[in-house]
Amino acid sequence: MKVFHGRQGTPSEVKTETFTGQVFADPVMPAQDGVVINNVFFSPGARTFWHTHEAGQVLIVLGGQGWVCVEGEAAAPLRAGDTVWIPKGEKHWHGAAADSYLLHTAISIGKTNWMEEVAEAQYKASAAGN
Repeated sequence: MKVFHGRQGTPSEVKTETFTGQVFADPVMPAQDGVVINNVFFSPGARTFWHTHEAGQVLIVLGGQGWVCVEGEAAAPLRAGDTVWIPKGEKHWHGAAADSYLLHTAISIGKTNWMEEVAEAQYKASAAGN
């Protein structure tokens, strides 16, 4: 067993390479046996690039509102209290609504395969389908 204590006094990581907009991440625990856990804060309109996970991902929405979108489908709304299971290999993105921040805990299992950016028109069209 390992106990990981909070990151008091450690600055949040600014995420840029695989995210659009202003995104900050705070690791909850260092990577262990292929599991990565982060609290991720998205400013309004910010989002991930398209990506997949080797063994899946769990999102636990802590605050704000946003979207999660599987390739070929309309985006599904996210609100505080929601939990999302994304199966292994499913191409998706997630992020904040245009008029709200989004805070979620992301539990990623196995390697993350990052892909192309979600274009602004694609983001607006996905979110407008709801």
